Amino acid sequence: MSKGLAKQAFSELPFKVGDKAVYPAHGVGEVKSIESKDIMGSKQTFYVLQILDSGMKIMVPTANVNAVGLREVISDQEVDDVYEILKQRDVHIDNQTWNRRYREYMDKIKTGSVYEIAEVLRDLSLLKFKKELSFGERKMLDTAKSLLIKELAICEAREEDEIEEEINEIFKSA
Repeated sequence: MSKGLAKQAFSELPFKVGDKAVYPAHGVGEVKSIESKDIMGSKQTFYVLQILDSGMKIMVPTANVNAVGLREVISDQEVDDVYEILKQRDVHIDNQTWNRRYREYMDKIKTGSVYEIAEVLRDLSLLKFKKELSFGERKMLDTAKSLLIKELAICEAREEDEIEEEINEIFKSA
């Protein structure tokens, strides 16, 4: 591929170096580079993402962006929708066994949808007032909270501590 064609192909990609993107179940990452590699005789282009929370580096084939669920950080309007989900109290939380609930919530987190992550955080926070959460549920509650705080802080250009305080306030008197 000539340099002109390579540059043109990179310019058509949804993310550029320096962009923030959300990788499901890992959170917000920054596109550090876009690299082409020869994999088994086929040239493939990858986003090299560094996850902000953990520092982990992930290579995502640009052709698989939709399949893996890589997406942009949410918009201001979506932030309002997330807070509305967190504030809902008329929700039915299944009385199924904790491990079935855990699987269901883990599936929601893996989608990478900020709305589904907000639902997991809301449901587990409300459930915590009714009964003691299992170790796995407490860990999942922390994961959902962390993923949500990081994305909201980046979207709103605010400190994570502020966002966490707001979320804690929402559930203080649940």
